[in-house]
Amino acid sequence: MPEFTIDIHVEHEAPGKPPVGAPCNGCGVCCLMEPCPLGMLLSGRRSGACSALRWHPSACQYRCGALTEAPAVLRQRLPGVVHFALPPLVWLLARFGRRWVAAGVGCDCDATAP
Repeated sequence: MPEFTIDIHVEHEAPGKPPVGAPCNGCGVCCLMEPCPLGMLLSGRRSGACSALRWHPSACQYRCGALTEAPAVLRQRLPGVVHFALPPLVWLLARFGRRWVAAGVGCDCDATAP
């Protein structure tokens, strides 16, 4: 398989990328490279950094905003005329979001960071 390089901006304080299969440590590399399927819906893009990704400076970790800040992420993505739908959508993300982003499954990003 051909190798290629993608330049991404990672916060200096972010932890290094863990090996594939290791628990997520919040490095953010996967979501900075490309959004997951849920991130594609929330970002409206198929490549580049996911707009739902959030940096948490107090923890020095990236986290999925769909899980940690669902109302803000949805408000950012949805047109104002459908903000009435926020409560059930926030409930859906709380109920199914961890599964949709494979939280707790372990690192599945095979990128190598310099």
